[in-house]
Amino acid sequence: MPTYAYEVIDKTGSPMSGKVEAEHEISATGQLRKMGYTVLELSEIKANPFKNIFTAKRKVKTADLSVFSRQLAAMLTAGIPLIRCLDTLSKQSTNPTLADILAAVARNIEGGTSFSESLKDYQGVFNSMYVDMVKAGELSGNMEEMLTRLSEQLEREKALRDNIRSATMYPLAVLIFAVLVVLAMMFFIVPIFITFFPEGQALPLPTRIVMGISNSLRNFWYVHLIVIIAAFVGIKAYMATESGQRALDRAKFRLPVFGDLIRKSVVARFCRTLSTLMNGGIPVLQALDAAGPASGSLQVAEAVKVAGVRIQQGQSISVPIEESGFFPPMVTNMMAVGEETGGLSELLGRVAGFYEEEVESTTKALTSLIEPLMIIVIGLIIGVILISVYLPIFSVVTSMGN
Repeated sequence: MPTYAYEVIDKTGSPMSGKVEAEHEISATGQLRKMGYTVLELSEIKANPFKNIFTAKRKVKTADLSVFSRQLAAMLTAGIPLIRCLDTLSKQSTNPTLADILAAVARNIEGGTSFSESLKDYQGVFNSMYVDMVKAGELSGNMEEMLTRLSEQLEREKALRDNIRSATMYPLAVLIFAVLVVLAMMFFIVPIFITFFPEGQALPLPTRIVMGISNSLRNFWYVHLIVIIAAFVGIKAYMATESGQRALDRAKFRLPVFGDLIRKSVVARFCRTLSTLMNGGIPVLQALDAAGPASGSLQVAEAVKVAGVRIQQGQSISVPIEESGFFPPMVTNMMAVGEETGGLSELLGRVAGFYEEEVESTTKALTSLIEPLMIIVIGLIIGVILISVYLPIFSVVTSMGN
């Protein structure tokens, strides 16, 4: 988002200057007028492309938002005005990006914009669920409770993501290590063994394959590097498209072992988010609109969109959710029971808790199972390479013995 430098006159007639972020110049002028300023001069600050390479903005993590929400709830409970709370939290925040956002939000509120409307300008940090909960808190006058629920929701999301990350990081780290070991062998060890082979000796097929790969990597490394970079850029560009995102969304649930784990985490996140929003007094349709994208799956978001249309036509939530084919029968049955008894939010919370425990237990089981499997796989790869380069030596020794 562009940044504009401004010179204004405040309500007391004193000149002021500063910076404001806005989509365009008209929006920036509107923000300043809402704050009660008379705009004298406004100009866009052109970003230095070389500066951005070294000063990339720090991402606001879920943990940062959780801590902020809990601290803000505590300060509001103590009777401190909202603007003063935001100013204080901005100054003591360890994340500079969040600190800048909180300072800007405080200025917008001071200019007459509501808290929830101010947060909408930063949807990359505060998603629709967060904004809806804050808006519900403003309307009900119970902001402290809403922020506490948000903090708890964010903490559960972080725990869920940490479980998934712990299950996938170890195999990824071992895979990277295996690739580095194989490359080291191809660049340094295999060429040494090649010098031991007598000229004109017929080499076994595995040895010829390993030698060919080694020679290709050493002599044409730049070609391999270009191909890898091109493939990475191409895949990244494809994933930025709608069809690419759909393909990735389908593929991740078909992964062996990990697909079921990811599905459980998505179901848990959707049920927990929907339960939190409904407990906060958000209408069902609005809660579904926020919970669908928050699940992290396009399939769920689309199923929820269909559910919203069906609800407006007088149908129940559970029917279109079941027809999507994504959710396990337990989820749809619990939703149907919840609609009949009027305790949908409570049952969704129980379903979310069940799947969160499932993800945690599955993660522990996978970690203990994958560790020996990955060690065996690495051993087999290295063993195949070593046997391939040793085969001709064995042949020479055998022929000398005869």
